[in-house]
Amino acid sequence: MKVDRGHEVLIINCGSSSLKLAWLDAATGVLRAKGLVERIGEIGTKVRFTLQDVTIEKEVPGLDHGAALRELVGLCWTGGVHPSSVVAIGHRIVHGGEFFSHPCLIDDEVIARIRACAELAPLHNPAHLEGIKTARDLFPDLPHVAVFDTAFHQTMPAKAFHYAIPYQWYEEFKARKYGFHGTSHQFVSREAAVRLGRPANDCQVVTAHLGNGCSVCAVKNGKSVDTSMGLTPSEGLVMGTRSGDIDPNLTEYISGKSGLSIREVNDMINRKSGLLGISGLSNDMRTLTDAAIAGQPRAALAIEVFCYRLARQVLAMCAALTRIDALVFTGGIGEHSSVVREKTLSALTILGPELDPERNLANGIQSQGRITRDDSNGLVALVIPTNEEWMIGQFAVELCQKHDQ
Repeated sequence: MKVDRGHEVLIINCGSSSLKLAWLDAATGVLRAKGLVERIGEIGTKVRFTLQDVTIEKEVPGLDHGAALRELVGLCWTGGVHPSSVVAIGHRIVHGGEFFSHPCLIDDEVIARIRACAELAPLHNPAHLEGIKTARDLFPDLPHVAVFDTAFHQTMPAKAFHYAIPYQWYEEFKARKYGFHGTSHQFVSREAAVRLGRPANDCQVVTAHLGNGCSVCAVKNGKSVDTSMGLTPSEGLVMGTRSGDIDPNLTEYISGKSGLSIREVNDMINRKSGLLGISGLSNDMRTLTDAAIAGQPRAALAIEVFCYRLARQVLAMCAALTRIDALVFTGGIGEHSSVVREKTLSALTILGPELDPERNLANGIQSQGRITRDDSNGLVALVIPTNEEWMIGQFAVELCQKHDQ
């Protein structure tokens, strides 16, 4: 993607209870400033802002998403980042439904459609809308671009995104697989093609975005053809606090046995399950790895389940490809957990990966991300750091350039 140098963009990512800001050059990906506000709407709202390696941390109680954005933008101005250098504002949006298959300039119609998708992402889309409103107030003369987590997966064929449910549920309620983490999967799959020396339109990879939320994606010649997350981000892999795939009757069964309501059971499946639920200790893979080494069996079990289910989903994604040029690990866990990568690859012996232990321990940093042996004819495994903010910035500048032509 060609972007002229010197184009600075502001990237805004409103989560359900957090807001991230990144100020970067879309040509190079170099950050000028970044900020994070956590615990929005809660007691003890925390602000963390970094500019030129100087970090400010403070508590600012009572912030909503709009006030949080104003706080971070104000810190940018105070730090000397001049607003006249910004050419576009990029907004990360979780759910675009079937409306959006590409990034788009934000106008009233786009806002209405984001609002219409709120029932599919009730914790995120309303927060995105608040961020958009405030950003448009702060930067009324700049173009605002929406980049959707779901858009990359709109190339999935019908056989991949349909559920085997009454078809009218799809027609009336748009109940189908949408997929998420699209910007990350798109970024690392492009980078994988470069590192493999293949054109993007002749490269087939499985990408694994592993963090507190986790998903895998089959990318065939630059397009998503299947992914593990579904109607919501709860489907698929074991995650930090989400169960991933379960029997759909489990909620009713547990409700009947425990006396909890269906809503309460679903809340526990999303917030108290996954790594946290199995281990009873933490949703953080680093904590669990240390605990497993110290001999805590449930921490070890959580890691084993996580890696086995990941390997199983990787093989499932292969059904959408005609070959697999590489398996790509990304996200906080994917980029930093040598244990997870080793255990996952050991469960994929059918694909013949030959792990290089030293490369794996070094997270592939000295080997262009490759953690398997160069002389191996089996599965190639790569570690590629994701950079969703840069991807959003590139999209924003590119779309503005096209609009100006």
